[in-house]
Amino acid sequence: MSAPAPVDEASQEEHRAERSAPSLWRVGLQRYAILIVFAALVVGFGVATPSTFMSLGNLSNILGSQAVLFILVMAVILPTVMGDFVDLSLGSSLGLSAMTLAVLNVQHGWPVLLACLAAIGAAIVVGLVNVFFVVYFDNDPFIVTLGTMTIVQGVIYIVSGNNSVVIVSVHLSNWIFSNEFLSVPLEFYYGLALFLVVWYVLSFTPTGQKALVIGQSREVARLTGVRVNRMRAWAYILGAAIAAIAGIAYAGTNGTVDPGAGSALILPAYAAVFLGATAIKPGRINPLGALIAVYFLATGTAGLELLGAQSYYQQIFYGAALVAAVTIPKVTRDRIFKRRRSA
Repeated sequence: MSAPAPVDEASQEEHRAERSAPSLWRVGLQRYAILIVFAALVVGFGVATPSTFMSLGNLSNILGSQAVLFILVMAVILPTVMGDFVDLSLGSSLGLSAMTLAVLNVQHGWPVLLACLAAIGAAIVVGLVNVFFVVYFDNDPFIVTLGTMTIVQGVIYIVSGNNSVVIVSVHLSNWIFSNEFLSVPLEFYYGLALFLVVWYVLSFTPTGQKALVIGQSREVARLTGVRVNRMRAWAYILGAAIAAIAGIAYAGTNGTVDPGAGSALILPAYAAVFLGATAIKPGRINPLGALIAVYFLATGTAGLELLGAQSYYQQIFYGAALVAAVTIPKVTRDRIFKRRRSA
């Protein structure tokens, strides 16, 4: 018998590197695709409208105008990351918080700080109701939160008398919207602070790692000793509290609270969360991706507005960006798997 041919380890390593390089390139492209498109968007709008789009005033407008949505997105992430993909009541919790603050402060003369605390308490009650029916009765979160959303919306109309409440505290407006730091409203920095807390907890703490395990498989989490129901309950409660903070920011930004304040924001919030799941950590709900998605969409709509596009073109951009962001990574992933199988 002839001796086996000597193994050239160097050539094998080089061959592995050649085979893995395209896959690594594709994974990197998938991970940072939204940032690449974001940069292209900024360059495109900057060239088209250099005097307005690239101005400090436009940047301040983009960052400040999306602060309420940005805070609501952080609320949406908490139950979503644990597998409770829909909490429709968070929008109504925002509206209830804003209306509670407005009614107590304007109509009943409560100090603004006390009214803010009552607003957060009202939203937490909604979160506790969701915990009771979703977590402990193990009901479908979509159906339960759809019900609580409808009930809370009715409560808002009752509390407000089906009217908008105007002239919320000037001090609140100053500390949320009117006062600025580096020409950007303070509310953006409040949202950024909440983002940093949520991002740190989910990325670098045992609690965050447990949350990710629950989102991937609750049964596996239970077998490893994680108290699944307790963590899901806290996600609903803290999510409602953050939605209440978004409601306070909404009241301070607008000065007027409309009974339907939160209902228009919940779908954009979920759009940003799921769009963000295609970036940075593809396939995983993550705060950094959601942050990028919020301002990617805001930049697109602001640029179209400066170009004079009607609102329906902005809606088309919003929807197309979401569909493309969900579809393109799937196509890329399928191609990678096909090439690996053929190899």
